[in-house]
Amino acid sequence: MTKKSICDTLRRTCLILAGSLIMAVNLKSFARTGGLIPGGFNGLTRLIQEISALLWHWEPPFSVINFILNAIPAAISFKFIGKKFTGYSCLMIVVSGILTDIVPSFPMTEDILLISIFGGLINALAISLCLFANATSGGTDFIAIFLSEKYGIDSWNYIFAGNVVILGIAGALFGWDKALYSIIFQYTSTQVLHILYKRYQKQTLIIVTKRPEDVYEAIAEITHHDATLIKGEGCYSKQECDVLYSVVGRDEVNKVVNTVRKTDPQAFVNMIRTENLAGRFYQRPND
Repeated sequence: MTKKSICDTLRRTCLILAGSLIMAVNLKSFARTGGLIPGGFNGLTRLIQEISALLWHWEPPFSVINFILNAIPAAISFKFIGKKFTGYSCLMIVVSGILTDIVPSFPMTEDILLISIFGGLINALAISLCLFANATSGGTDFIAIFLSEKYGIDSWNYIFAGNVVILGIAGALFGWDKALYSIIFQYTSTQVLHILYKRYQKQTLIIVTKRPEDVYEAIAEITHHDATLIKGEGCYSKQECDVLYSVVGRDEVNKVVNTVRKTDPQAFVNMIRTENLAGRFYQRPND
């Protein structure tokens, strides 16, 4: 292994271990204290635990249920997303599951609204750390990333809709107040995740420049994305101008724009959020 490879492995492992600890503490000190079902496979695991306790007065270990639920999504991820990506994700699943079983609870407040909001925020932070390590916390995250990789869509809100179904079951069994607060928890987590992690979100750049070739080379070097050159004319100046049209990842926008400005300080850049794409679009591999 090269020095760069070793540093990358250590970075990813540290991020995952930190994310695992944060998630375990959040599940025990926030979600469990408030009686919330956090959504995703963690929420489904908690729901199974609650049902088991209700019917048989016995709560199975969190880790065992979570490992079983993640088996099929992990296999899909291994085949379609990446081997290293799945390996690091499984590390997250195993460590967070074991820590959830052994970490003691530290209730910080009894206010269920505060628990819902700050628990959702901390949940998003834990998931983001995993995503920054090119891994995931498992379950529905595997599904979301698979859809993003295969179809190029930002699928987190669809996953949120699926979580509402789980919460509906919890509400019917254990009371709608906890289910509704759980929706606040999950909504907060989803929206914060959108802010923290932008890899699968797209941004359209429309660049008016006098140095189109240099600007295109800068875009291609940073993002490996192509661009379309459009010939135009300034309505006020009546001078010919060149317009570059390109779509990049939102996590790349700042770096691209800064490089464009260095390449052509007079360039005019318009940034438009892109909801969906059809056609070929380069996506950085996870492994």
